Amino acid sequence: MDEAQICFVPILRAGCGLLDGMLDLVPSASVGHVGMQRHHVTLEAEEYYFKVPDHIHQKCCIVLDPMLATGNSADAAITRLKQAGAKNIIFACLIAAPEGVALLQKIHPDVRIITCSLDEKLDEKGYIVPGLGDAGDRFFGTD
Repeated sequence: MDEAQICFVPILRAGCGLLDGMLDLVPSASVGHVGMQRHHVTLEAEEYYFKVPDHIHQKCCIVLDPMLATGNSADAAITRLKQAGAKNIIFACLIAAPEGVALLQKIHPDVRIITCSLDEKLDEKGYIVPGLGDAGDRFFGTD
Protein backbone atom coordinates (compact mmCIF):
# COMPACT_ATOMS: atom_id res chain seq x y z
CA MET A 1 0.00 0.00 0.00
CA ASP A 2 1.21 3.47 -0.86
CA GLU A 3 2.08 5.36 2.35
CA ALA A 4 0.13 8.39 1.11
CA GLN A 5 -3.02 6.25 1.24
CA ILE A 6 -2.70 5.81 5.02
CA CYS A 7 -4.43 8.18 7.39
CA PHE A 8 -3.79 7.98 11.13
CA VAL A 9 -6.78 9.13 13.17
CA PRO A 10 -6.00 9.48 16.88
CA ILE A 11 -8.93 9.74 19.23
CA LEU A 12 -8.14 12.88 21.21
CA ARG A 13 -6.44 13.20 23.53
CA ALA A 14 -4.90 9.86 24.52
CA GLY A 15 -4.58 8.69 20.91
CA CYS A 16 -2.12 11.52 20.26
CA GLY A 17 0.34 9.67 22.48
CA LEU A 18 0.63 7.02 19.74
CA LEU A 19 0.74 9.37 16.77
CA ASP A 20 4.43 10.37 16.73
CA GLY A 21 5.57 6.75 16.77
CA MET A 22 3.20 5.85 13.95
CA LEU A 23 4.40 8.82 11.88
CA ASP A 24 7.99 7.68 12.47
CA LEU A 25 6.96 4.43 10.76
CA VAL A 26 4.91 6.03 7.98
CA PRO A 27 6.08 9.65 7.63
CA SER A 28 4.00 10.47 4.54
CA ALA A 29 0.71 9.38 6.11
CA SER A 30 -1.99 11.98 6.52
CA VAL A 31 -3.58 12.68 9.90
CA GLY A 32 -7.16 13.28 10.97
CA HIS A 33 -8.51 13.86 14.46
CA VAL A 34 -11.61 12.74 16.32
CA GLY A 35 -12.27 14.38 19.68
CA MET A 36 -14.24 12.09 21.98
CA GLN A 37 -14.72 12.18 25.70
CA ARG A 38 -16.37 9.55 27.82
CA HIS A 39 -19.28 10.71 29.94
CA HIS A 40 -18.30 9.62 33.45
CA VAL A 41 -21.82 8.51 34.41
CA THR A 42 -23.25 6.92 31.24
CA LEU A 43 -19.84 5.88 29.81
CA GLU A 44 -21.16 6.97 26.40
CA ALA A 45 -18.86 8.80 23.99
CA GLU A 46 -19.46 12.48 23.32
CA GLU A 47 -17.88 14.03 20.22
CA TYR A 48 -16.37 17.50 20.50
CA TYR A 49 -14.14 17.66 17.40
CA PHE A 50 -13.89 16.00 13.98
CA LYS A 51 -11.48 16.82 11.14
CA VAL A 52 -10.19 14.42 8.50
CA PRO A 53 -8.38 14.90 5.19
CA ASP A 54 -10.22 15.18 1.90
CA HIS A 55 -10.76 11.95 -0.03
CA ILE A 56 -10.99 9.91 3.18
CA HIS A 57 -12.86 7.26 1.19
CA GLN A 58 -9.61 6.49 -0.67
CA LYS A 59 -7.50 6.00 2.44
CA CYS A 60 -6.86 3.25 4.94
CA CYS A 61 -7.80 4.90 8.24
CA ILE A 62 -5.95 3.62 11.28
CA VAL A 63 -7.77 4.80 14.39
CA LEU A 64 -5.39 5.20 17.34
CA ASP A 65 -6.35 4.95 21.00
CA PRO A 66 -4.15 3.40 23.68
CA MET A 67 -7.00 1.48 25.27
CA LEU A 68 -10.14 -0.23 24.08
CA ALA A 69 -12.29 -0.47 27.22
CA THR A 70 -16.09 -0.31 26.80
CA GLY A 71 -15.69 0.29 23.08
CA ASN A 72 -18.06 3.25 23.11
CA SER A 73 -15.49 5.86 22.03
CA ALA A 74 -14.05 3.55 19.39
CA ASP A 75 -17.54 2.79 18.07
CA ALA A 76 -18.44 6.49 17.91
CA ALA A 77 -15.17 7.41 16.17
CA ILE A 78 -15.50 4.60 13.63
CA THR A 79 -19.15 5.44 12.98
CA ARG A 80 -18.21 9.08 12.39
CA LEU A 81 -15.42 8.08 9.99
CA LYS A 82 -17.83 5.89 8.05
CA GLN A 83 -20.29 8.80 7.86
CA ALA A 84 -17.47 10.88 6.36
CA GLY A 85 -16.93 8.19 3.71
CA ALA A 86 -14.14 6.00 5.14
CA LYS A 87 -14.41 2.41 3.98
CA ASN A 88 -11.14 0.79 5.05
CA ILE A 89 -10.67 1.17 8.81
CA ILE A 90 -8.33 -0.46 11.32
CA PHE A 91 -8.50 0.13 15.07
CA ALA A 92 -5.09 0.03 16.80
CA CYS A 93 -4.60 0.05 20.58
CA LEU A 94 -2.12 -1.09 23.19
CA ILE A 95 -4.51 -2.75 25.64
CA ALA A 96 -8.05 -4.04 25.11
CA ALA A 97 -10.78 -5.46 27.30
CA PRO A 98 -12.87 -8.38 26.04
CA GLU A 99 -16.04 -6.26 26.35
CA GLY A 100 -14.71 -3.57 24.00
CA VAL A 101 -13.47 -6.11 21.48
CA ALA A 102 -16.88 -7.84 21.51
CA LEU A 103 -18.71 -4.54 20.99
CA LEU A 104 -16.57 -3.52 18.02
CA GLN A 105 -16.80 -6.97 16.45
CA LYS A 106 -20.59 -6.86 16.76
CA ILE A 107 -21.16 -3.31 15.50
CA HIS A 108 -18.24 -3.03 13.06
CA PRO A 109 -17.35 -6.55 11.88
CA ASP A 110 -15.52 -4.99 8.91
CA VAL A 111 -12.99 -3.22 11.16
CA ARG A 112 -9.83 -5.09 12.05
CA ILE A 113 -8.63 -4.66 15.66
CA ILE A 114 -4.91 -4.67 16.39
CA THR A 115 -3.86 -4.76 20.05
CA CYS A 116 -0.75 -5.68 22.01
CA SER A 117 -2.57 -7.15 25.00
CA LEU A 118 -6.02 -8.39 25.96
CA ASP A 119 -6.61 -7.75 29.66
CA GLU A 120 -9.09 -9.58 31.90
CA LYS A 121 -12.23 -7.44 32.07
CA LEU A 122 -13.77 -4.07 32.88
CA ASP A 123 -14.51 -2.95 36.42
CA GLU A 124 -17.79 -1.36 37.54
CA LYS A 125 -16.54 2.06 36.35
CA GLY A 126 -15.73 0.77 32.86
CA TYR A 127 -11.96 0.75 33.35
CA ILE A 128 -9.75 -2.06 32.13
CA VAL A 129 -8.55 -4.51 34.82
CA PRO A 130 -5.68 -4.65 35.49
CA GLY A 131 -5.11 -1.89 32.90
CA LEU A 132 -2.81 1.11 33.18
CA GLY A 133 -5.05 3.86 34.52
CA ASP A 134 -5.99 6.90 32.43
CA ALA A 135 -3.81 6.77 29.31
CA GLY A 136 -4.21 10.49 28.52
CA ASP A 137 -3.09 11.43 32.02
CA ARG A 138 -0.14 9.07 31.76
CA PHE A 139 0.97 10.41 28.35
CA PHE A 140 0.55 14.07 29.23
CA GLY A 141 1.23 14.10 33.00
CA THR A 142 -2.17 15.51 33.93
CA ASP A 143 -3.72 13.53 36.74
